[in-house]
Amino acid sequence: MGMTMTQKILAKAAGLNRVEAGQLIEAKLDMVLGNDITTPVAITEFEKAGFTQVFDRDKISIVLDHYTPCKDIKSAELCLKARNFAHKHNITNFFDVGHMGVEHALLPEKGLCAPGEVIVGADSHTCTYGALGAFSTGVGSTDMAAGMATGLLWFKVPSAIKVTLKGKLQPHVSGKDVILHLIGAIGVDGALYKSLEFAGEGVASLSMDDRFTIANMAIEAGGKNGIFPVDEKTMEYINGRVNRPCEAFAADPDAVYDSEVVIDLNTLEPTVAMPHLPENTKVVSEVAGLPINQVVIGSCTNGRISDLRAAAAVMKGKKVADNVRCIVIPATQDIVLQAMAEGLIQTFIQAGAAVSTPTCGPCLGGHMGVMAEGERTVSTTNRNFVGRMGHVTSEVILASPDVAAASAIAGCVADPRKL
Repeated sequence: MGMTMTQKILAKAAGLNRVEAGQLIEAKLDMVLGNDITTPVAITEFEKAGFTQVFDRDKISIVLDHYTPCKDIKSAELCLKARNFAHKHNITNFFDVGHMGVEHALLPEKGLCAPGEVIVGADSHTCTYGALGAFSTGVGSTDMAAGMATGLLWFKVPSAIKVTLKGKLQPHVSGKDVILHLIGAIGVDGALYKSLEFAGEGVASLSMDDRFTIANMAIEAGGKNGIFPVDEKTMEYINGRVNRPCEAFAADPDAVYDSEVVIDLNTLEPTVAMPHLPENTKVVSEVAGLPINQVVIGSCTNGRISDLRAAAAVMKGKKVADNVRCIVIPATQDIVLQAMAEGLIQTFIQAGAAVSTPTCGPCLGGHMGVMAEGERTVSTTNRNFVGRMGHVTSEVILASPDVAAASAIAGCVADPRKL
């Protein structure tokens, strides 16, 4: 009986020849990640346990991104605690205002994630790095503290769902539509503590940004992780970024999966998730015309350069509707610079959008786009729970950058193919 990609990575990290679903293992960590919300809690636990040094200052990343630039005194105090810890322990990968970005876009960009590695982060969307063929998953702040101190964590080896992709994405359809379609098909607990393992000839047609988006939202289906096979696009992405040896793992032909889901990319349509769960999906044509108050384009899900290009292509030469506030948030400083060089920032501003420094901001109802009572936002973020982006009566519709941009221009939920 063979192993999946995830099982092979965990076996190596545990120093074992093989592992099986449900097995408890202790695995070595290649990266431990925290942000300005979760790191201060981990620091408290780290010090409470009596730890005085980190296991490897090069294998810890602290990114101040959720409430930063700091929105209030409390967020400033949290950042100060993380900043002092990073300086005390000489953390190599510490990213503060002016150098930071949204963590799950920043780490791959900086070459801090690679195929075959085991990466944990005190943020649920740490599963993003599975796009690179890594095992990456979110953990709690206590686990983050243990990981920073020892470089080890216990895991239960997950079973897997095979997601076979066929065909090729059509215009105005992207990785966001793929993952929303999948979550709509299996539900928010359809992959509970399982690995979503993507395969099939359709994978080759997906850009790395598409793969990051899809892996990012594996947690929204309950997944322990999402993971893609390593191919030429993966190696092209890490070339020049990753300066250390890494190993790609492929699933065995006889690997065991709990089930298989087949998605035909050729027939996939722009898809949205209506309030208040990511599984509440509809093709955009079913809900086109629904009034909105705000559009947010950004986040760890869709704040990369291809996302901005897609949104700018829809918005170029047009104006944001008078009844809509449109906020564009590039995910990292390098993306800001690239968007400036390509004229994308100019396109957004001329269209009447506000462009922000990198931040998670509105995604978690933090700042830079919090909604009032009864307001509705079309957002490229990853969660649309009750009160996620503001007042408990506000609503979030999850969408791709194409749909979000088209909706900003139309003043209502809109199909980018018909704008």
